[in-house]
Amino acid sequence: MSEAGIQTRAESGMHLRDLWYMAALAAPFRPGVLQRVMLLGEPIALGRNRSGELFALRDICPHRGVPLSAGKIKADDSVECPYHGWRFKKDGVCSAIPSLVEGQDLDAGKIRVRTYPVIEQDGLIWVYMAAKPGTTPKMAAPKVPMIDARIRWTETQTFACNIDHAVIGLMDPCHAAFVHDHWWWKTRPKVKEKHYAPLERGFTMTRHKPVKPAYSLLGEVSTEITFELPSTRFEIIEGALFGRPFKVVGLTVCTPRDAQTTDTIQMFYWPGWLFFIKPFFQLLGPTFIADDRKIVELQKEGLKFEPSLMLIQDADQPAIWYHRVKKAWAESVENGTEFVNPVQEKLLRWRS
Repeated sequence: MSEAGIQTRAESGMHLRDLWYMAALAAPFRPGVLQRVMLLGEPIALGRNRSGELFALRDICPHRGVPLSAGKIKADDSVECPYHGWRFKKDGVCSAIPSLVEGQDLDAGKIRVRTYPVIEQDGLIWVYMAAKPGTTPKMAAPKVPMIDARIRWTETQTFACNIDHAVIGLMDPCHAAFVHDHWWWKTRPKVKEKHYAPLERGFTMTRHKPVKPAYSLLGEVSTEITFELPSTRFEIIEGALFGRPFKVVGLTVCTPRDAQTTDTIQMFYWPGWLFFIKPFFQLLGPTFIADDRKIVELQKEGLKFEPSLMLIQDADQPAIWYHRVKKAWAESVENGTEFVNPVQEKLLRWRS
């Protein structure tokens, strides 16, 4: 290993536990809707019962293994398996086995499927993926720092890669001039200097004046960019337009569906009176995310040979921190010890 960089093997995409993952947008889940979602390679039956409550069950009936998501939500808010009609309440307890007759000694209440803590906020559904079933969440789910936060624009694209490469691509500060090289979007690399500081489970690029031309749509603004495990990135833009102060919040998450499939989901929130900025996101947002998706798919052509990879100072420091924070969190969960964030306050300089 040289002083210029850090050598690392291609990452396995290890999935972290005892953290909240964004499972889905909330809007499609109307009362009575039941759907399978994959998280960390696990099948989850996610639904909203007829009384409006969300629930998340392991999507495997313990009787014959049929996905519960293929069944129905009944009038009593239980989930009915489509194979033999076994029913399960939102707490995972079996409430009915239709084939039983009088005198057969089987207590359905002792049969249960795994449940997952689930919460809905800011138009999003978060599921807590515990290391041990039944574990109480150790922290609150990520919250959009706005009053009356409403999703104004969103885009989801599936990346054929593990979560590590999706996340590192998300936080990479130097790829824009090459990956997003469109005739209508040219950028000339400049020397940049940004201040970083640790957060509870990640780090932040502290508030600064952005230089990208796109920000000029909002006048004089400042922005702060945060990242916390497992893959939650907030960009918090603040300024004033027409004499009115405003806040625009971008939230991007990388949701690992399995070892080699990651959904990159981006949402933006802004006050209703800024409605005129929406066409900008509709026109450019899907293109930029597709650029990132295509480059990680191209990256796979090299990664399949399991090469050693180099991360250099200072341009790759966010990626270096990500690996270190992830390793420290995994060790704290495995050993039952307190997590200590290895990130130190630092000023980074690069050209992009």
